[in-house]
Amino acid sequence: MEKAEPRRRSHSDAGGPGGPGDWSDGLRERGFARYGAEQLGITVAGSTARDLAGMREVYADLPPDPYAPGTNRFRRYSHAVHLPWKDELSWIPGAPHPVHGTVTDFSQGEGDPDSPRTRRVLPDIPEGLRGNALLLRLLRWDVEQVLSLKDLGNRPLWIGVHLIKLAVDGTGQEAVSSPNCLHQDGGSAATFTFAHLISRTNVTAGQNVIATPDSAGLQPEDPWADVHADFTLTDPLDGYAVHDHRVSHYVGPVRAGSAPGPGERSILIVGIAPYVPQL
Repeated sequence: MEKAEPRRRSHSDAGGPGGPGDWSDGLRERGFARYGAEQLGITVAGSTARDLAGMREVYADLPPDPYAPGTNRFRRYSHAVHLPWKDELSWIPGAPHPVHGTVTDFSQGEGDPDSPRTRRVLPDIPEGLRGNALLLRLLRWDVEQVLSLKDLGNRPLWIGVHLIKLAVDGTGQEAVSSPNCLHQDGGSAATFTFAHLISRTNVTAGQNVIATPDSAGLQPEDPWADVHADFTLTDPLDGYAVHDHRVSHYVGPVRAGSAPGPGERSILIVGIAPYVPQL
């Protein structure tokens, strides 16, 4: 039998910072887009800089991922609901937990090869961070983009808010994201994921890759992976968005940089989908 030819690898700036076109057109037309603080309409100065510093304090104290020991990955996670007709966002209380205080259910999705147990619980985002003005501004901006792309104004929006840090403290160490391959987050055709870089200090690598849906499960360097774009987030609030069912995505491991001392890459991941009634 004749072996199939590898897929062609293509690269695009996707209308990101400094790239062609309006970034929102990229999300609408290609299913992914990049953006930075300028596209968010945010200047990191004054009270916004203080709010960013407050977020970083929480990231500095994130607990290790309880389901991935040894990966140098740290995380917290909570749910919120947005009511578009009231422009109202409400955090959902977590369940009591003997170690973490409260926890929230988290499902990586059926296609996660790193975790056969899809239902997990993760430590909640601290109450003190939930009122952070910059965090709330980022969440509302993400919601606005979804509402501009989908007719969801009469449905509650379910929001998963994920704080993730990849941290290393020595040469030769690496910190690994999950899943460690091209993947999709799962959900409906109206599921969107947004990423906002909070900080990146003394690390190398950690590149982001966007590819076709049928590249899910592959490594980006696999010759059969059909890659749309690869890039590295470097500045505070650099980010990207994906329309989940139209693309797959990946973040590579980070490694210690050349400066002495520890290094980290901290990011806010926001998943948004219409609430699905259970009755």
